[in-house]
Amino acid sequence: MSEFFDVLETRAPEARERDLMAALPGAIARAIARAPAIANQLRGVDPASVTSREALARLPVLRKHELLERQQESRADAGAPAGPAKAFGGFSAIGWGEALRVFASPGPIYEPESARSDYWRFARALYAAGFRPGELTYNCFSYHFTPAGSMMETAAHAVGCTVFPGGTGQTEQQVRAIADLAPSGYTGTPSFLKIILEKADELGVKLDSLRRALVSGEAFPPSLREWLAARGIDGYQAYGSADLGMIAFETSAREGLVLGEDIIVEIVRPGTGEPVPDGEVGEVVVTTLNPDYPLVRFGTGDLSAVLPGVSPCGRTNTRIKGWMGRADQTTKVRGLFVHPSQVADVVRRHPEIRRARLVVSGSMGSDRMVLKVESDVRDAALGQRIAESVRDVTKLRADIEWADDGALPNDGKVIDDVRSYD
Repeated sequence: MSEFFDVLETRAPEARERDLMAALPGAIARAIARAPAIANQLRGVDPASVTSREALARLPVLRKHELLERQQESRADAGAPAGPAKAFGGFSAIGWGEALRVFASPGPIYEPESARSDYWRFARALYAAGFRPGELTYNCFSYHFTPAGSMMETAAHAVGCTVFPGGTGQTEQQVRAIADLAPSGYTGTPSFLKIILEKADELGVKLDSLRRALVSGEAFPPSLREWLAARGIDGYQAYGSADLGMIAFETSAREGLVLGEDIIVEIVRPGTGEPVPDGEVGEVVVTTLNPDYPLVRFGTGDLSAVLPGVSPCGRTNTRIKGWMGRADQTTKVRGLFVHPSQVADVVRRHPEIRRARLVVSGSMGSDRMVLKVESDVRDAALGQRIAESVRDVTKLRADIEWADDGALPNDGKVIDDVRSYD
């Protein structure tokens, strides 16, 4: 049996890029035609012109808070008829009957699931983690409200596995069911797997059928990975969201996360839609080719960076470092909100600036803002102009400090709030 889910995972990177860009105009055209909120986001855009990453980068980024606000506005409209358009805020291209299930993520934001096989696209992650046809998967993600349980179940079915819907909680019953059914694989959060195994130890029950796990939904530190490995369980992680499905997954190479095959991922400077060079930390922005719930340049709010080269596992798609923090670094200074987009606006006004980072320090009631700037030009006149731009954009005063070339950390932070609240 192949070690790869399908031939798409090992195609030449140039072929993958060509196929994605060829599919993009049609996907955008369908989204505009069937999802009114996407049509509003892309008003005036000719889908036929969006055939490259450069063209895609010119489209507006859709932020998660905008998705929530649009759904809330639709649901609050007393004059709008009840139905999927009202529930999903115009982002769904399918309605009742076409949607197999509806889920809710915090907000609440409602997401549809259609009957398409492996709708959430996690099958590749399961396969890379060692799950194979003819096995039993023990699924401990929640089956109600959030889509996590369905994400893993539909993926396991696409691989050819049988699924036991364990869900969450009831650890003693989980231990008994695993002992009785002897599943080879676990899906769920890593912390819950540890809880189950510790409960089994407490009860004196051996759960030695478990050999592999695909975990998500929280951090999977090396210490926990090693703890599971000592018990004979190979743990892998996957990265995704309720809006987008799977984004990237871990492989046997253990070097970053490989992107899914049918999405387009950009890493952009926080607060903007501008792609950053490979290796620089920025916000993960995803365009799906999902015909049922199309999202174009959806800002996840997560930070990551592209890793160079191809994975030693043989999969040829781009790799990212994984989750590296949150991109939304909005903070409040002297009663006013300061956003990453405002820092980006200041930088755009001064081409001499290569990189900048706004540091907020002090203690409650005595805030101080310093804009640290990397630039070849370091004269007082430029510093004064930059300070004026900060004041114009944020309505707050900031000191300007010059930073040595490369001195600002590559961690995706545009605003660094180091204030003490003791």
